[in-house]
This record gives sequence, structure tokens and C-alpha cells, in this order.
Amino acid sequence: MKKLVSHLLVKYLEHRGVEHIFGLCGHTNIAVLTELEKSKIRFINVRHEQIASSAADGYARVTKKAAVVLSHVGPGLTNAATGVANAALDSIPMVVIAGDIPSHFYGKHPHQEINLHSDASQVDIYKPFVKRAWRVERPEHVPEILEKAFQLAENGNPGPVLVSVPMDIFSKEVEEEMFIRVQHHTKQLEKPSIDEQTAKKVVETLVNADQPVIYVGGGVILADAANEVRELVDHLGIPVAHSLMGKGVLPDDHPLTLGMTGFWGTTFINQKTRTADWVLGLGTRFAEADSSSWEPEYTFDIPNGTKLIHIDIDPSEIGRNYPAELGIVADLKQALQVMIRVAKELYPEGRTNEALKVEIAKERARFKEDNKQYETDNAFPMQPQRILKEVREVLPRDAYITTDVGWNKNGVGQQFPIYTPGSVLTPGGFATMGFGAPAALGAKIACPEKVVVSLVGDGGFGQNPALLATAVEENISVIWIIMNNYAFGTIAGLQKAHFGTTLGTVFQINGEHYSPDFAMVAKAYGAEGIKISAAEEFKPALKKAIDMNKPVVIDVPMINNPTPTAGHWNIMDIYSPGKKVHHVTT
Repeated sequence: MKKLVSHLLVKYLEHRGVEHIFGLCGHTNIAVLTELEKSKIRFINVRHEQIASSAADGYARVTKKAAVVLSHVGPGLTNAATGVANAALDSIPMVVIAGDIPSHFYGKHPHQEINLHSDASQVDIYKPFVKRAWRVERPEHVPEILEKAFQLAENGNPGPVLVSVPMDIFSKEVEEEMFIRVQHHTKQLEKPSIDEQTAKKVVETLVNADQPVIYVGGGVILADAANEVRELVDHLGIPVAHSLMGKGVLPDDHPLTLGMTGFWGTTFINQKTRTADWVLGLGTRFAEADSSSWEPEYTFDIPNGTKLIHIDIDPSEIGRNYPAELGIVADLKQALQVMIRVAKELYPEGRTNEALKVEIAKERARFKEDNKQYETDNAFPMQPQRILKEVREVLPRDAYITTDVGWNKNGVGQQFPIYTPGSVLTPGGFATMGFGAPAALGAKIACPEKVVVSLVGDGGFGQNPALLATAVEENISVIWIIMNNYAFGTIAGLQKAHFGTTLGTVFQINGEHYSPDFAMVAKAYGAEGIKISAAEEFKPALKKAIDMNKPVVIDVPMINNPTPTAGHWNIMDIYSPGKKVHHVTT
């Protein structure tokens, strides 16, 4: 029997288990919205497409399944692009379904066609960052393209894909059997593991090393392999350092957790990775900030003093930034399971490293003591260290935290304990300002029983405050903590230190600090807004916000002092060649 493509598309998504779609209307996609009205799928309506793509990103990080974005042609698709690119660089699965101009008007420049270099070329906008971009040419192609889209998004190195559908195709009819046929295809591909011989080589190399370190990245979270990492670490007694995206793989209070490496890492952590004789890299690309711009005197000395074993699902990541003595393409969860079994067979009693645990504990205590003056400072505006400390004291161990960029991202990576794997959502590869606030919407929708807090700057929250409309309409009880320093603070500190000015980086009127009253903005949208006016007000306000169980904005004026840095980032050398300049308080 023939039925509308729009109807069968929605039925396909239902059968696939899609429960939420994030998006915004347009004349090219209302046929799909009409069908969604009859569906059990919940459409999350937003006021800007970047909110949709970033919320979908947060949702996918929590569910570990491809999120779905519904977009309009042209400006709708370009508005969503930044959020989709952020998902791409963090390997987050996403299927973007976008309306397009009518197929019979290709090249005539109908309303909102992109055709400067080729006709109907909106798919070309996404090609640099999505895994694949399809433009549907015939209605009967829709079911197979959708099936391929989800399979590609969720498998291998995950990431977003685009399915661009001319609006007339949504309103054409095809045989229902064409959609039923693809339902028989498996929805989960079997992933590669490793053989016991390879596992034995890895395990014996680590055990026989003098100073081995396991280095974990976001790929461990994507593979849902945090428990396996912990079991291997507990059995072999090997310390674990992590990238920004790998934070939380091992709880920050685990006795063998070293911490985050790189520019925002500490001297102790960077020294442990730099002086390791063997590093086992799991699901990481050894990104620039995590690796101190790959300069060997700071974080990693590979291959000179350190040898690398690198395991990743994506062969293109192995050896990208450091040569590997042994490169292994495998699903991390399965590979680690084999390694654990082999380790327990070879070393049934396990191994401990009590001296190293004591050393790590002493270093944590020292760092905490050095930070104490900031964490207990009653200054107002508040010290960022105190904000983070009190947030951690109030939140449950399994709360979800989203960050944006600046102090909230860098400070969280360095000094905010994460205890539950996958519970911190941060923009890594693209470092997108404006990610954290809408990503929290997606996280809360995916896991409504958990407390979800977004730590954002005033610059980041100001990107898209209209997300509050969605939060109120859908009753999404996220708490946004705006660490408000009246500036694009991290950049202001860099600019002031190197160039002696803050033009374009601080918010002022007639030389005085300026910021919107975000608490009043929240109230205008129908959410709760709390403006902090003294340091001692913050912690009770956060407790109150959790108890409210509704969307809440807490506006916290904050001193703009920089996140401490012990690693290196060679932008400093570009700004100020031959000098040792980092950044300053503004």
C-alpha cells in the first residue's frame, strides 16, 4: 500500500526507537511535523537551530544513541551547523534531517536555495564535518538512505550525518513495503575485538614496564568501557591520566587517577606522563591542548623517552600525533574485556602499587591546600574556585554537568571531581562557546531523574538565552549557573597579558562592567531566576534550585582570574615570542 513519505519516515523513526526529535519549523519540513503530531515521538521545539543541534548533542552523549535533528532549508541548516560540527569533532552520533527546496526547482533560485557554485548545494555546507551528506533524489530512496544514515552515525568512529530531503519528496507516496524491508536489517553491528595473543603482548608490556601509564580519552566513554578500564587498572595497579574528554572514565577519587594532562594539567600529572616508559592510549587522539602542543618537554615525550600502544576504533586516529609501537583497531569495550581475562590468567593475584597511591594522595592534598585560599575566599564577586567547590559539595555524585568554554571548562577539567563516567559533557574538539547551556536540555530530557547543572560563562549563556523558552515549555528542570565575569574572560586574560588591551573581550558601558540581569531574563521567560549578591548566598541558592525541580538560572558574579596552567600551549609563543607570558587577571 502506498503512503506518504512523511508518514512512513516518522513510523520508521518510531520503529527504530527514536523518542525525541530536536528542531525548528520551516516551510520545507512541516509535512513531517504534521505527522509527528500523531506520533509518540516528542518534538522538542526550539527558538534557534543551534539550540536544537547542541541539545541533541547532549542527548546523544547520555543515551549513547544517535540523536535526531529536524531542520529547515538554508538558514535553518546553517544555524544548526555549529552544533553539528561540535558533535562531529567529539564523535557524537547524530542524524540531521533537513528540508530542502523542491526538487523540480533546482537551479532556478527558488526561496532560500543555495546555488552559488552548484544547484541545490546545501548539502555541501555540511560535507567538511559530517561523516556523510545525502541529498535524496527520489522518494523511494528515503528508507535505504535513512537506514544507512543511522548505521553510519552510530558505528565506527561515531558522528553526525545529513539527510537533505526536497520538500516535495516528503509529500509523495511510496510503497510501505520499502520501509518494512529495511526493518529486517540489524540495528547494531558487531564490532572488532582483539585476539588473546595481542592482548597478552599489551598486558606483558605494561607489567614489565618501569613506569607505565594508561591514558584515556573520550572514546572510552563512547564505547561504554569505563568499567573495563577500572577493572584492568585495579588488577594491574597502573595509574591513569586522561584528556579533557576522558575526564570521569576513572573517578577522580580513585587512588590511581592522576588527572588531566596538558596546558591545564598540573606539573605532577604532566611529569608522570612525560617520564613514563610506556603509555597505553585508549580512545584518544592526543589533542593539542591535552598534549602541550606536542612539545616533548612538557607532557608526552613520544617516541624519544616513551613508547606508545594505541587502541582506537578509528584507524586514522592511530599515529595521528604520536607514532605507535603497537597500533590496534578495536572496539575498546571488547578489547579491554579480552585484556582483563588475559591479565587475570597471567597474574591471578594481581599487582598493587601502594607507593604510587601514597604519592598521588599527597599530591592531591597539596593541590587542595594550595587552592584552599581561593575556595574559602569570601570575596565578592566570587572566586571561581569557590563556585566549583560549592557546586561539587551540593551535587549528587551522579549528577550531570555540562560546561561551555573558559573557566567552567578548563577549571572543571583541572579541579572539579567527577565520580560517574560520562556525567560531564564538555565541548572538546571544537571548544564551542554556546554548547553547554543547550546541551544540558538534551541531557535532562535523556535522563530526567538525574540532577543536571550547566556551568557556563556569561558570554556562553548569552549566545542563546532563548533556550529558556524551550525549558519552560517542556518543563525541563535544568539549573544554569552563570559564572559571570562580564567578559569573554579567558580571551580577555590572554589579550591583556600579551597585547596590553581588552578591546572586544570585556563587556562595559562607559568604562564600567556591564552584564544583562540574567535572573530577570530567566523570569521573563517564565523560569526561576536567582541573582547572587554575596558569596555566602550561593550554596543555599543552589540547594534551593535543586529542590524547586524547575528551570532555574543562578547568576553569579565572578572574579576573572585565570585557570592555573602548568603545561604549555604554543599560542603563547606566537603571541609573545621568546617570552614566558601566559595570561593575567582582568
